[in-house]
This record gives sequence, C-alpha cells and structure tokens, in this order.
Amino acid sequence: MTERSKIKGLHHLAIRARDFDKTLEFYINALDFSVVHTWTLPEFNIKQAVMIKSWNGQTFIEIFDGAAEVPMEGEAVKVGEAVKTGALLHLAMSVVDAADAYERCLLAGASPYIAPMSLSLGQPPVNVRNALVYSPNGEVIEFLEGQPF
Repeated sequence: MTERSKIKGLHHLAIRARDFDKTLEFYINALDFSVVHTWTLPEFNIKQAVMIKSWNGQTFIEIFDGAAEVPMEGEAVKVGEAVKTGALLHLAMSVVDAADAYERCLLAGASPYIAPMSLSLGQPPVNVRNALVYSPNGEVIEFLEGQPF
C-alpha cells in the first residue's frame, strides 16, 4: 500500500438539520463546538452549511440546511415523521463525564434515550460508562467515558 492511499482518520460526519440555527446552537452550547467555516453552494441548493469542531479540535461535524441536495444514505425525514434508521446508527463522542454531557444536552433541548450507565464489554472485559440522547434535530448522540480504544 502506498503512503497516499493510507487512511489518516475520519475527518467529519455530516448531518442535515431540520432547523439549521437550532441545530447549530445545540452543538455550540451543549457540546462546546465552535464554527470553523460557513458557506453556501447554490448548485446543490445549499443555502446554509457550516463546519464545526470540538473544543480540542479532534472532532468535526458538517451541518447542512434541510433543503440541501447533498449525497446521503437512507431517506430524508419529512416534517412530522419520526427519525428513520439507516446505516449510520449514532454519533459517539468521547467525553470526560458521560452523565455531565447527558445532562447538559437535556438542558439544551435534547431528549433522553439511554440514561448514564456502566457497561462491561467483551472478554477480557472493557468497562465504560455511556449515555445517549436524541439531539433536537433527531440524531442519536452517544457519550462514551473511559474508552480504551
């Protein structure tokens, strides 16, 4: 394998926002993300797009307005419909304190999914704490504390 074909890492995840401003506000206020860049792209009906990064610069999320015509998996959710599942199951965020992240998100408008809990995974056991919420936009966000990988 040549050097240029090696994967360096996952750069970002992209989400379509039903309410662009509310979704951006949630990631900034509840999860300490900040805006890196914004743009429009009329050829793809993108009226609003933003790249945001976590406080430590290790995680990037791209947010598109609801009408953007961008490559995606699955079928778009229509107004009033429940979130549909596709191949992407959730966004997992590495955190210092899963319970704190969970509570901050609930205060910022997220809905509870799985309350903070401790898990023992596999053999030999890997012990972690996690919690999950539905963001106000509908994506599932997992908070993972104590992950060794």
